[in-house]
Amino acid sequence: MRLLFIHSDHLEFEAREEVTDDLAEREGVPLEGRMEECVTVFVSVESDDESDVDGVVENALVELRDVTDQLNTRNVVLYPYAHLSEDLANPDAATQVMQDLEAALEAEDYEVLRAPFGWYKSFEVACKGHPLSELSRHVAAHRDEEPAETEEEPSAPSEWQIMYPDGSVEDPVEAKPSLGDDMQAFVADEVEGEVASPGEEPPHLDIMQEKELVGYDELSDVGNLRFYPRGKLIRDALMAYVNDLVVEYGGMPVETPIMYDLGARSIDEHAGKFGERQYRFESGDRRMMLRFAACFGQFSIMRDMHISVHDLPLRIYEMSTYSFRREQKGEVSGLKRQRAFTMPDMHTATRDMDQARAELMAQAKLALQTSTDLDVNYEPAIRMTREFYEDNEEWVREVVDDLDKPALLEILPERHHYWSAKIDFAAIDGLGRPIENPTVQIDVESAERFDIEYTDGDGAHNPPILHFSPSGGIERVMAALLEKTATMDTPQLPTWLSPTQVRFIPVNPDEHCEFCDDLVDDLADAEIRADVDDRDETVGKRIARAETDWVPYYVVVGGDEIGSGELGVNVRAEGDEVDATPEELREMVAEDVGDLPTVRRYLPRHVSNHPHFTGR
Repeated sequence: MRLLFIHSDHLEFEAREEVTDDLAEREGVPLEGRMEECVTVFVSVESDDESDVDGVVENALVELRDVTDQLNTRNVVLYPYAHLSEDLANPDAATQVMQDLEAALEAEDYEVLRAPFGWYKSFEVACKGHPLSELSRHVAAHRDEEPAETEEEPSAPSEWQIMYPDGSVEDPVEAKPSLGDDMQAFVADEVEGEVASPGEEPPHLDIMQEKELVGYDELSDVGNLRFYPRGKLIRDALMAYVNDLVVEYGGMPVETPIMYDLGARSIDEHAGKFGERQYRFESGDRRMMLRFAACFGQFSIMRDMHISVHDLPLRIYEMSTYSFRREQKGEVSGLKRQRAFTMPDMHTATRDMDQARAELMAQAKLALQTSTDLDVNYEPAIRMTREFYEDNEEWVREVVDDLDKPALLEILPERHHYWSAKIDFAAIDGLGRPIENPTVQIDVESAERFDIEYTDGDGAHNPPILHFSPSGGIERVMAALLEKTATMDTPQLPTWLSPTQVRFIPVNPDEHCEFCDDLVDDLADAEIRADVDDRDETVGKRIARAETDWVPYYVVVGGDEIGSGELGVNVRAEGDEVDATPEELREMVAEDVGDLPTVRRYLPRHVSNHPHFTGR
């Protein structure tokens, strides 16, 4: 069976003329129809399908479920279409397959419109035109049987240790009582396999929607998010922060495609190395894939370069704003785990393992800098093979000493991945579960796989390559930030990430709003985001709104303030009010932000013009 899927705004058909009198299907099927927001499935039933009609229907159902889950729809049009194959089944078998497929879909609560078999029909279909809107599948009557399982010796488990900055080690379970709360939670999850608060959703899922930062889009695939102005500002500021950090370190920004031909240069062979479940689809006669991360594109650039030993370490960096991972419905979780995400990704080609180790240490410390700048605690896990650990034990102790905090060590009996050593950093959410964010890895096989070489006086060599994400996925960083607010007595984002940094509350908007507008303009000149709550509400309600909006600095402005030029600035994090001139307020906020990125205000200056994005 051949299937062509079209994600459609609508499909409309009308049966015009019978192919022959004995072929035309007349009963139990409409001769005209229309369906909106659907998947149109053009179906060619082939001669091989006649041997097992039930089998081909069952296997077609598997493909239909997969595609409709990806496209997040339960509306299906079944349209018999002989032009997908030259080896067609007999009409009776084809009709039976179409009828059985319709019945099976309806039994699973799909809305189904089936066009009749044996008619010349006019039809109109409107394709949505996104990367997954045109897919094709070939379904056989029989699937290959799973190979018989062979009895193999179970692989040896990982060895776990806690290593302290002084170089001493301890069993992590025995060490738990003396560790900090976050590392205790990390050990419980990683070593003991305990799931904290099973069945509960992380607090950030409610916060991101309550604060009108991020929401789910019901018209999109499960796990795809939409960012409202406040959330987009935070995301954009984080992206700017990581870009600045990496470029300052020496990363060279590039941009690569989001789509790859799986037949090109054996990319399909390596796809599983960088993500277990990528989106794959057919485009014409090519099998395509939407990337999991920026590895392929950056490796392609490195492969095509002439790299001299004098260019090393060579750092290629991309802010991959369209990365995909085909998470199942039950796996997506707010900002922590999505199907589409934003991944800062740098790959560093190094001369040898000595240079690779030095880069790994420098990049791990850069990841810890993000912990400081974001004010989020990260717990490190150093993972390596037994061989690597035995060859580099003293170096591992130096790494933990430089990190200056206890690290969880995982020693694997053998290498199962492209990396031989890596350092992961995890924040702990409000339920005690890890959110893995920054990571740096030494990749010992991809240079050879992708024909990446550098030259020196002795010839060409494959460089060890580091994979580095200094922050981890941007959405996960937002998740960690929001999870932290759930544990704070006075929840608040860092000032540099706060959508509104200063809010002015005029006592009488008609009399005092113009003065507040001038203050907003003055702060804007200093790249500080300020607005004015000019609504016709009591001062108390508008103060409460500033608190609800997590505004770090807010000022009530009346005649006294205008006359004296002295403002009473409420510093939310301290729960205190300080007197300051407008110039001192500007200096106070600028000092708070420091040299972290500044982004202009995304919402109108007057709160009365702020729309509600999550209400209906």
